[in-house]
Amino acid sequence: MADILREVVARNRAGQRAAIPSVCSAHPDVLRASLELARDLGQAVVIEATSNQVNQDGGYTGMRPEDFVRFVRGIAQEVAIDPALVLLGGDHLGPQAWRRGDAATAMAKAHRMVADYAAAGFTKIHLDCSEGCAGEPPQLPDAVCAARAAELAESALDAAPDPARLILVVGTEVPPPGGARTDDHGDIPPTRPEAARATLQAHRAAFSARAWAQVAGLVVQPGVEFSPMEVHRLPMARDPGLRAVLDDWPGLCLEAHSTDYQHPAVYPRMAELGFAFQKVGPALTFALRQAVYALDLLRGLAGWQTGPALPEVMERLMLAAPGNWQGHYHGGELRLARHFGLADRIRYYWPQPEAQAAVAGLFADLAGRALPVPLLEQVFAPDIIAAAGEDALPQALVRAQVQAALRPYFLDSPTPNGKEPRP
Repeated sequence: MADILREVVARNRAGQRAAIPSVCSAHPDVLRASLELARDLGQAVVIEATSNQVNQDGGYTGMRPEDFVRFVRGIAQEVAIDPALVLLGGDHLGPQAWRRGDAATAMAKAHRMVADYAAAGFTKIHLDCSEGCAGEPPQLPDAVCAARAAELAESALDAAPDPARLILVVGTEVPPPGGARTDDHGDIPPTRPEAARATLQAHRAAFSARAWAQVAGLVVQPGVEFSPMEVHRLPMARDPGLRAVLDDWPGLCLEAHSTDYQHPAVYPRMAELGFAFQKVGPALTFALRQAVYALDLLRGLAGWQTGPALPEVMERLMLAAPGNWQGHYHGGELRLARHFGLADRIRYYWPQPEAQAAVAGLFADLAGRALPVPLLEQVFAPDIIAAAGEDALPQALVRAQVQAALRPYFLDSPTPNGKEPRP
């Protein structure tokens, strides 16, 4: 399966407009929609878990790496996608989840985590040791990051069933809470080529030969980002010169994070700039939230609502446990940010039993009811209604909304049986 990733990298480095989407989400409906889309297009997709979502302590999802693998493979079996098209990745694997403690303790936990990811069957591992632990600066210098990442790489390789199939990614571009800082022109500054070059050189110096042979990606900032209420678009004519950094590093590509909410033309442009790995996450759960809120509004308009409005349930949950959104939204209309902010911090609350019950109640209120197009057009765009099919079932509308956000990431593919999603 790692061969698919290496093929994408090789095609990109050869000058083709090649990239693969990495879906960073643990929401079952988002994953189901994503895998159905990949199936219908006949293209591969990476499903990624982060160190905060999934680790040996359960993360905020309650899943360990082996649990997440079973979870994704179970959904893949349900939607009948070729298992070879479903790749598993670990995102920002390092000591971050335990950084409030001392570095030695946090790194010991990180070693266990990356070993568990590799042993469970994750084949794409992003090693990120950029954040400091107790008593250290918030952002660590390249030499320290690289030394720690090199240690974790050895743990991953030692635990992997087939180390030769492991893909490693290094580097990081994580914006501060609340969004990245812009330059004087209002754009997000891309990583400077000299900084990217220094990061590569530091990691090459720290990594063993066997570990460096598995490195296939470098995370850098292409100049895309989103703040709570604004998308910072990629300046399409700008070439930050990052692809040229890879000239002396065959087998490597660039990886882009925070690519959510960009115009569809951005993704092939980023592929041209060398970004063969393109990650998306909040935009997909944002689309899911859009769809269920639209259905909630629809049932209210039609007089079918039997329980509390879904936004009111979610508001209570977010106010009762504010830790997942405080620090990310500041000033202004905090209620609007909680529900509609592009960071989509509401995604942390969907697994709660009360939220799940509210969503189930929403679908129960709509079950068996005719949903005529004039009614649907009050809350859904025509292309979403068309994609949901003639019956326009509520679940199909949610799926179509998520797939519309993900579809631009699937670029032209050499796969001969690639086709558009089924209605």
